[in-house]
Amino acid sequence: MSGRIIQFGTSRFLQAHVALFVHEARASGQDAGPIAVVQVSGSPARASRVAAFGRSEGYPVIIQGLENGQKVDRHVTVTSIDRGLSAVSDWAALTALFVGDAAFVVSNTGDAGYEIADVDRAPALLDGRVPASFPGKLTALLHSRWQDNAKPLTVLPCELVNRNGQVLQAAVLELASLALAPEGFIDWLRRDVIWPDTLVDRIVSEPLDPIGAVAEPYAIWVIERRPGLTLPCAHPSIVMADDLEPFERLKLHILNLGHTVLAELWRQSGRPGGETVREILADPTIRARLDAVYAQEVLPGFAMHGMGTQAERYVNDTLGRFLNPFLAHRVADIAQNHAVKVERRIAAFLAWLGDARHPTPVLDEIVARHQNRSAA
Repeated sequence: MSGRIIQFGTSRFLQAHVALFVHEARASGQDAGPIAVVQVSGSPARASRVAAFGRSEGYPVIIQGLENGQKVDRHVTVTSIDRGLSAVSDWAALTALFVGDAAFVVSNTGDAGYEIADVDRAPALLDGRVPASFPGKLTALLHSRWQDNAKPLTVLPCELVNRNGQVLQAAVLELASLALAPEGFIDWLRRDVIWPDTLVDRIVSEPLDPIGAVAEPYAIWVIERRPGLTLPCAHPSIVMADDLEPFERLKLHILNLGHTVLAELWRQSGRPGGETVREILADPTIRARLDAVYAQEVLPGFAMHGMGTQAERYVNDTLGRFLNPFLAHRVADIAQNHAVKVERRIAAFLAWLGDARHPTPVLDEIVARHQNRSAA
């Protein structure tokens, strides 16, 4: 479980998630990492942030919230990252590191991270220039590795994209084909590069300057089990699973659904604009309505799918996260793109239950209200 990790993305999320896990694994005596952080965009405005990743003293992560009903306020100095690179200005150094030392790739490149720039859809992608998009850069780096030594590699994407490993692999294979790459390279991408789907979950509420983050205690990294897969480290928050769907359902239809129910109540009742999740749940009426939705409408649905015990535990964890005394999670932020969230989180849950479902009056009303607005 040892080997260099190349991390694409400088987000505060990865600083308080993967990099923290690797730090804690190293502190426990594991031969894990180190990590090289890569700024994908190459923006000069963030040059000081990239440079900060190379400081030997590390950076702070503050873990604050509730865990098993108890307040947590823990400060960690993360030292698992040993260098920061810009994919644009440090391309040669990045290529050498990727070809010679990388054992794992981790990425968190944002909602648009898998978009492919038109300029990368051409044979020139593999001519040594710096590609424009993240999939283009990854394709070029993998091609250089294949040409040099063709050593196996594991890619662990952390973007919030359904079936993220499959999506990223498909993007790289498409670009390799458009670049007229040799069949041997394409075969190697399919055979020797492992692309598991993953799911990540942790609320990282704010960044610290120049690097560092404030995060909640809850964290999980679910990684799909694949033949030949090894992990960058062992950690209590890393879970191997044959199927990610149960984890995705729990997150989408309990945590995310609960957020959207609160946003609907907030919108309907004209509550204060700056109100946080914790503050709205301090209203006994609102809390009772959310508790009733979970108990009477959500949990029976999970029980019908054989996930009742898991769902009860996840609801308890979720409520603890919502009541985090340190976290300023504004309901107005959650309410953005509300209609889309109602469709993906609530309507999709009802569709998952099917025709034989139990009564779900509150969720039905929310979905109907937004369907009527769309029809109008």
